[in-house]
Amino acid sequence: MEFSRRSALSVIPAATLWALSRSLRAEAAAGPGPADRVPAALLSNTVALFAGTAESNARPEVAPKLASLRATAQARLAAMDGAGQDELFEGLPLGTSDPNLSASYQYLYEIALATCLPGTPGPDDGPAVRRRVLDGLARLHDGWFGDQSKGYYGNWFHWEIGIPAYVTKTLVLLRDELTTYRPELTATYIASMDAYLRNGKDGDVDLDSRFHTGANLADITTNRILQGALLGDEARITKALADQFTVYSTIDPYQPRHGVTDGFYADGSFVQHSSVAYTGSYGKGLLTRSVQTVKILDGTGYLPDEGLVGVVQGWIADGFAPLVFEGWLMEIVKGRAVSRTGTGYADVTAVVEAVVDLSSHTSGSDTEALEGYVKHVRETSKAGLDTTAFVSPVSIARYADILDSPAPARDLGPAASHAAYNAMGRTVHRRPRYAFALARSSERISKYEYMSGENLMPWFQGDGAHYLYLSGADQREAFGIDYFTAVPPHRLAGVTAPVETRRTVPELYGTPWYDNPERGFTSSSESQNTYVYFPRGTQAFSGGARLGAYGVTGLVQSDDAAYAAGQAGTLPEDFVTYRAAGATRSWFMFDDEILVLSAGVTGHAGRAVTTTVDSRIADPSSPVVLTGGLRDGSPWERTGTAPPAWLRYADEGQRTAVGYVFLSGPPPVAALDTVTRSRRLVRLANADTAVTKQVFTLSYEQAPGERPTAMAHALVPNASARQLASYAHGPLSVLSNTVRLQAAVHSHLGITAANSFTQGTHQAGRLSIDGPASVMLRRTGGGAYSIAVSDPTTTRRTVSVTLHGRPLRRVSADAGVRVRHVPGGTRLDVTTHQAYGRSLTATLTERP
Repeated sequence: MEFSRRSALSVIPAATLWALSRSLRAEAAAGPGPADRVPAALLSNTVALFAGTAESNARPEVAPKLASLRATAQARLAAMDGAGQDELFEGLPLGTSDPNLSASYQYLYEIALATCLPGTPGPDDGPAVRRRVLDGLARLHDGWFGDQSKGYYGNWFHWEIGIPAYVTKTLVLLRDELTTYRPELTATYIASMDAYLRNGKDGDVDLDSRFHTGANLADITTNRILQGALLGDEARITKALADQFTVYSTIDPYQPRHGVTDGFYADGSFVQHSSVAYTGSYGKGLLTRSVQTVKILDGTGYLPDEGLVGVVQGWIADGFAPLVFEGWLMEIVKGRAVSRTGTGYADVTAVVEAVVDLSSHTSGSDTEALEGYVKHVRETSKAGLDTTAFVSPVSIARYADILDSPAPARDLGPAASHAAYNAMGRTVHRRPRYAFALARSSERISKYEYMSGENLMPWFQGDGAHYLYLSGADQREAFGIDYFTAVPPHRLAGVTAPVETRRTVPELYGTPWYDNPERGFTSSSESQNTYVYFPRGTQAFSGGARLGAYGVTGLVQSDDAAYAAGQAGTLPEDFVTYRAAGATRSWFMFDDEILVLSAGVTGHAGRAVTTTVDSRIADPSSPVVLTGGLRDGSPWERTGTAPPAWLRYADEGQRTAVGYVFLSGPPPVAALDTVTRSRRLVRLANADTAVTKQVFTLSYEQAPGERPTAMAHALVPNASARQLASYAHGPLSVLSNTVRLQAAVHSHLGITAANSFTQGTHQAGRLSIDGPASVMLRRTGGGAYSIAVSDPTTTRRTVSVTLHGRPLRRVSADAGVRVRHVPGGTRLDVTTHQAYGRSLTATLTERP
């Protein structure tokens, strides 16, 4: 179900919020705002957000959350009792560890929260405990936070965002106690937190700072809104709101405000760190913070219309819902978080809570759509949602009400859909029984994200890695942390990679980053970001065309920015870089198949190279069966030498199956092994937990020095043996598979699709394409044609396509698409200037 007010993210109200931001900024500079604003309401709303209300806390569904909060507080108090010298809590020595200092503030907040739960009997020693928390705050400030000359070591995030968040929430919760016990503490802390905004300007946010963007900016400004309310500082509140509202504007990559490219794009993409596809981590955090802002501002007079609610609705429908399959948040948008032990089911908890909360600020069909989505996630997920992980007790109560509501369970999008997230180099293709997610990189989007000892072996995650989610399966058995632990990094599904040994950053340099301050490499420097944490690719071509629920996308695989800089001699001599394999690749996404073409596949420099058709993991006890057929119709044998025409992988324990049809290329190699590896291999902070899995890999192997090779195959989710054998008679055919042009036909669907990668004219069936482009053409009944054209390089002003044959008449076309007759056919001149990879479409007909 679609929202009544929702359309593309590029439309108002995002622009309206930017205008509101400017108005608030001017107001903050001018003096006190309108008299109807109630700063005190900000504080009471915040307490209700985190501690609940008397009404919510009386609900039986909320009781486990309250019990969890109290148990956590008791554990923290016990740790406080056992603290040693230079510790506020046992096991967290202070003075050199910023994570320990941040954790100490977190523990104080958790203790404070448990003493402030409305409608519940507080602990007998509640006042004494609250004062103990305030004494702890004072001790931390005096000993380890207040001295600016000794602070700000380690990760800037702790000093500008993390610690201030815990401190500010604690001050809000204990504001009454502060008034009588330590009245000076609030102002003292806020002055220190202002001073630690070292990436800001004059103790405030700097919208031109690369640190104050996207989700980070939302976090900082939320802290400052609450600090303003504590101080009764109207100007601080309105200035912080003005800064935060800039986050909600859709990013225009051609005219970025303040140079910021972090945030949501018109196609639903979310980018953080300038180039990382990050909906599933930072985007999720921004979603949470934005909905919390709506709740905090409710009834205060600071939010004059529904603009913010409408923007967030668009994020949920276009940016999040397509990435959630049967309750699992996809790996392609998690950055380094893929190496954490939390599952894709747990990741969705924050999304669901945000939807629950937002639904209380909507009406009519919008509310019905949001509530239906909450129920849809609940009904399709293989893991029960743990509401004790919700932030707010109020949200838990409303969640229970939604589950009992008459709203039908329904996804926010159709079961068959195609999302081309070209602004972040991601593609999601969905059908009722599967979802296919693809990760790409380019000179615009990072190949991977590594940071802080997380995602230690990330090298190929943006080189065409795919994740095929099968309906009805428990995705924990197929993906998540155990997938990245068990599957070698160069054999991730879909990847073309050199066969070589690589060392992680800590193995190379002995620290979680490359440390060379003299050459501009510190833990948070731009050079570290560019060459270590999230290097981009060096090729422009990455993207594709979307035609309704179908799509084609392409990728010219490239070296990363670090290797290119190393070859140019601009990096220090001890900086280690790795060369990528070479390949030109295309994915054609239909109903039952994903057709994959690869050309020019080479390891470079005489290296062996592997192209992985698919990799899947299974429980060691699960019955996994591999079957196949030869081109003459006889059965395939694993010990035989004849190459298969098709193979079928079946995990009978999960009742899932994937088929593979081989159209051309070298003989595929199938392997099924049982491996045991530690989760610490992929993240230093993970427990040294051994994971044992069956690992199935299907790949093309090229020996060192072999000439560049091409191959074509199809993934067929949920396929039967009979269905796979039938592909000997169609409907897939390859028109071209070279580094210049990759094109294919699906005869049953009437689709011809092509990626052209080079200058010049390219022929694909009746299509003639001028220069680099992505094109999908479909002929339907009655002589009707629909066509989609995009520029995956994002650099072309115009793409021209000619349909040879009988002249066609224009029925409809997007703005920027010109249709005219030319000798021998019909020509479309498509203005792709500043479309940023977006598909432009037209409908044509043979009828006069």
